[in-house]
Amino acid sequence: MTAKTLNKLAVPGATLHYEVTGSGPMLLLIADGGTDSGAFDSIVEPLATQYTVVAYDPRGNSRSPYAGRPADDQVELSSADALTLIDLLSPDAPAFVFGTGTGAITGMDLISRYPQRVRMLVAHEPPAVELLAEAEHARAFFADVYGTYQREGAPMAQLLYAGGTGLDEDDLPAPEDLRPEFRELLDRTEANAGTFFAHKLLPFTRYRPDLVALKAVADKVVPAAGVDAARHLPAQPVVVLSDVIGWPVVSFPGGHNGYASHPGRFATLLAQVLEAELT
Repeated sequence: MTAKTLNKLAVPGATLHYEVTGSGPMLLLIADGGTDSGAFDSIVEPLATQYTVVAYDPRGNSRSPYAGRPADDQVELSSADALTLIDLLSPDAPAFVFGTGTGAITGMDLISRYPQRVRMLVAHEPPAVELLAEAEHARAFFADVYGTYQREGAPMAQLLYAGGTGLDEDDLPAPEDLRPEFRELLDRTEANAGTFFAHKLLPFTRYRPDLVALKAVADKVVPAAGVDAARHLPAQPVVVLSDVIGWPVVSFPGGHNGYASHPGRFATLLAQVLEAELT
């Protein structure tokens, strides 16, 4: 088993928990929503045979506490956090980046603002619904989730959110079959739900990607979605992104959480996508 180191990094307004495994070119994994670096535990080991894999808890999540009172997130601040990690751990070379969900939005902003620091971005189901022709429907859905959280709390908001995004259909093992570390991840994710709904949901889903900047780096952007998630809301904007940059969507195994439900095949395909840039 490849050794993993756990680290802390102070950034403006927060302290980031990050984990480093393996050696080789840097591969930064950016988690979705209220999850954290533990979401990628099942794919880190195979990827670490070729890459220095860096995964972190986004600010405000789990082991990356805010420095003060929580405030609404800013996507550009999230991408600055990612840049800080790249500059620290790969100062002399750009990094590969895989982002999923809101992590993919962070990746899109990162490569738009700092294209020289990203070697390739795999953008897996960014919920950038402002790309959609009928964005008002998606916008209204997320506003409804936010309102439900304000009125009824995180559990009810989570039910609405999962049903409207297809997360309730993800093929994850039964709770009693989960590894202990994954059960711990679910506990942390549940504890992060209030922060996500209150401070992250609307800022990220209302993000407007810089399409001009993304077209300028189209050769470094890979649009991606779970094969079982194509009909669900988080996967729809990536189809528009695909049309804009002129590259087809890469279909990964499983649904939105395919890296957890089908880790072996997911890691293999991700490595193949990254290797295509190396050859």
